Amino acid sequence: MTNSGDATATAHEARPIDETTAEETGRNANRSTTPASEGFKAFIFGGWADRDEPLPEPRAQAAYAAARRARVSAEFPGQRLVIPAGDMKQRANDTDYPFRAHSAFAHLTGWGSDSEPGAILVMEPTGQAAHAATVYFRERAGRDSEEFYANAAIGEFWIGPRPSLAHVAADLQVEARGIADFDRVIDAVDTATLVLREADVAITERVDHARLRFAAEAALSTNAADTPFSLEVNAEHEPDADFARVLSELRLVKDEYEIAEMRAAVDATERGFAEVLAELPRITSEVRGERVIEGVFATRARLDGNDVGYASIAAAGPHATILHWTRNDGPVVPGDLVLLDAGVERDSYYTADITRTFPVNGAFSAVQRQVYEAVLEAADAAFRVARPGVVFREIHAAAMAVIARKTAEWGFLPVSAQESLEPENQFHRRYMVHGTSHHLGLDVHDCAQARRSMYMDGVLEPGMVFTIEPGLYFQPDDLTVPEEFRGIGVRIEDDILVTADGAENLSAGIPRTADEVEAWVRGAAR
Repeated sequence: MTNSGDATATAHEARPIDETTAEETGRNANRSTTPASEGFKAFIFGGWADRDEPLPEPRAQAAYAAARRARVSAEFPGQRLVIPAGDMKQRANDTDYPFRAHSAFAHLTGWGSDSEPGAILVMEPTGQAAHAATVYFRERAGRDSEEFYANAAIGEFWIGPRPSLAHVAADLQVEARGIADFDRVIDAVDTATLVLREADVAITERVDHARLRFAAEAALSTNAADTPFSLEVNAEHEPDADFARVLSELRLVKDEYEIAEMRAAVDATERGFAEVLAELPRITSEVRGERVIEGVFATRARLDGNDVGYASIAAAGPHATILHWTRNDGPVVPGDLVLLDAGVERDSYYTADITRTFPVNGAFSAVQRQVYEAVLEAADAAFRVARPGVVFREIHAAAMAVIARKTAEWGFLPVSAQESLEPENQFHRRYMVHGTSHHLGLDVHDCAQARRSMYMDGVLEPGMVFTIEPGLYFQPDDLTVPEEFRGIGVRIEDDILVTADGAENLSAGIPRTADEVEAWVRGAAR
């Protein structure tokens, strides 16, 4: 598609920056040095080569996204559905965090790391159980607009070209319209319209106000004196919550495309772990060796995907006993263990989530090995349970049975293992307070808004992907354990795919047993 500037355009013919754009640019208006002379404008609008950009073939995920939308249509016949991607989030002054579209938007459009901030998917009802999908976004500005050079937030000179409407429509196989046309959607909003509230606060407020307006007008038109009307009632969010729940539950079972992306994410994560071990000499020589681990893995994540799927945990020594240690500013000392919990997020946003714990010097001490092998036994016990038809929470129960037995055998519990497993006791959970498993996919903790009956009490089905990640963590000041255990933290985490007749450990290629891990570390040091 050709989108060229007119070499004869003058400054007076150029389209000015719109109000939204001006607000974004105004963050640093007091230090702006953008030329404003008529001569400059006449010069910058001309002299550009034509762009000859053939339309892309539909992306592989487009057909899968269409099938997902069809399932949503069946759940909400006759209702308008609004799923925003979200917008940029300010980090400091005129700098923003890297943009990541909301996972539900990505799931239903197939638009991943190349998606446009501020985009909105609207599904308009066309029949009893059908919808027409349209993506609204701020389309490319031609070089007859001041925006392309004067707006640091969205201008092409600053952030590169944005896609055209035709490009996105061909790529995603949905209708594409300019963001200004979304006003027509707002004008048509009724009380049956649903919005994914958490994705974009500004869009949610617009939909809320439009629903209230519609309800108020409807009440007035039906004799307001006899029709009670409450703004509070009409602002009720329960239907939106049900909508978010359905979108979350839709991701519990992955399709072929998603499973392939999960495999690729795991493969990339395996490469990242290997590269971390290869850098151990540098890691141990730096005062903030944990930061080197974090940085090495992040490099692989950026090379093979969009980014890390979550803040990496590079916890050495006693930091490994802190479940979500992401400060990563400590040293990595020979003789200690490193707990590395990290995952590569693909450009499609599908992420791995894997943990390995390894001895810095390539050899576990006797106590470290004792703890490690107990955790491995718990992980293996949980994996043996995973198969279609099993209730998800049984995986956790299998791991906890091992954790209770081991900590009881070591004399850490005030009661027997069996007594500790009773709901009113749970003393062994002092040393592992987190759960054993969570669903995995577009979010590292995927499907989080699903009902408990579909999640913890749900039945495993082929295509589900989740983690198995038991651990043992003995705080440095925990007086309930012998001194030699204090400061040791071990977690082993794998990504599991439920198959037709059992389960597959997608991350089994990353060394897991104590002997394998020792050989892995020693081999990387050569």
